[in-house]
Amino acid sequence: MLQNYTKEFTYNIRLSVPVIMGLLGHTLVQLADNIMVGQLGSAELAAVSLGNSFVFIAMSLGIGFSTAITPLVAEADGAGNAADGKSALKHGLVLCTLLSVSLFGIILLSKPLMSLMQQPPEVVELALPYLDLVAFSLIPLVIFQAFKQFSEGLSQTKYPMYATITANVVNITLNYLLIFGSLGFPKMGVVGAAVGTLVARMLMVVHIWYLLRGREKFAGYVTGFNFAQLEKKVMRKIINLGFPSALQMFFEVAIFTAAIWLSGVLGKNAQAANQIALNLSSMTFMFGMGLGVAAMIRVGNQKGLQNFKELRRIAQSIFLLTLLLEIVFALLFLWGREWFPTLYLNIDDVANKADNTEVIFLAAQLMLVAAFFQISDGIQVVVLGALRGLQDVKIPTFMTFVAYWLIGFPISYYLGLHTQLASTGIWVGLLAGLTASAIMLYLRFNYLTKKLIRAHGPAH
Repeated sequence: MLQNYTKEFTYNIRLSVPVIMGLLGHTLVQLADNIMVGQLGSAELAAVSLGNSFVFIAMSLGIGFSTAITPLVAEADGAGNAADGKSALKHGLVLCTLLSVSLFGIILLSKPLMSLMQQPPEVVELALPYLDLVAFSLIPLVIFQAFKQFSEGLSQTKYPMYATITANVVNITLNYLLIFGSLGFPKMGVVGAAVGTLVARMLMVVHIWYLLRGREKFAGYVTGFNFAQLEKKVMRKIINLGFPSALQMFFEVAIFTAAIWLSGVLGKNAQAANQIALNLSSMTFMFGMGLGVAAMIRVGNQKGLQNFKELRRIAQSIFLLTLLLEIVFALLFLWGREWFPTLYLNIDDVANKADNTEVIFLAAQLMLVAAFFQISDGIQVVVLGALRGLQDVKIPTFMTFVAYWLIGFPISYYLGLHTQLASTGIWVGLLAGLTASAIMLYLRFNYLTKKLIRAHGPAH
């Protein structure tokens, strides 16, 4: 019985590993950015963090929207219909470009908010020129996402990984040269970090297009576009899938952003502990996201084949694999909760000993909660991927809103600011939101697949 599911593990892993590597690559670049900018001083680090908080929310909308391309391409691929796959890419590219330009415009218009957020003036002054360039880099990033989601829809997860890794190497190299003015390059400080990001993201688009064009199997998809002929029907289909997917991602990113803000109210040590626990959790979350992409591709293929019994079995094999992996992460968090936070701080720093000891103590408590939400977080993102593969996005969007904003956030707010639990209370709210999301989405998937199997018979 169990073998029905475990025999799919090898292929699931092969599909998801390149996606996970690409996602971890982005996280590691942010880490390298923070370490390099941190050498310049705390105001510079705060400026990058402030600038990125604006870009991060816009980015979640762009990336969330672009995921609409994958299930459409996977369904066309499963049904052996190349023309529909190419059409999904062409219309997706047009929509992603329009969206990215709009997001860039919105960020520029929202710049005055920085001064109203009661941030230190020297931080705002450094953040503004940084934000201009990083906001502009959203345009190539979201266009890259369209190619990435298309490539993943064809079950080719390794090409986006190659493009991402190359871009990451370029980004870190340019950062080193431009932040500090090494090897005769101009010393640009924080702006140098933004230039590195922009150049790397432009390169990513060129690289993935070049990789796909060079393969006979995909050249036909990515060349010879006729952008003059756009079909309203395809546009509407992508918007109907993309807009709810963007909102799902936005609701989740926004509750974690709210946790950062709530921790800030409790003071700088609480905020530092929150940042450490969040950084560690985001690393393990990438594994869930990668498996979620595998679920979206494989479910989309089976939908194209109209084989719903097989679709359910394959999706459940991915859920089981995720559950096992997240249990390992949960145990790892429990085992290392005292030790992991020490990697982020200088324990021998005598001047800040009291602060650092408190941060480590608080972070260890958060890691305890984070250990449990590994499981909920992994399951909810993978089931969400499977539902996107089924092109079921509207009701799941409503479910994520209820889970994070009607259940999770009020608990975070009340326990964090009005009880002794403080920081831990904020994370208990996150745990409640993620768990509610995982349960509701799984019930939705269970109901839908049983209904489809009944309607279509066991298989065609």
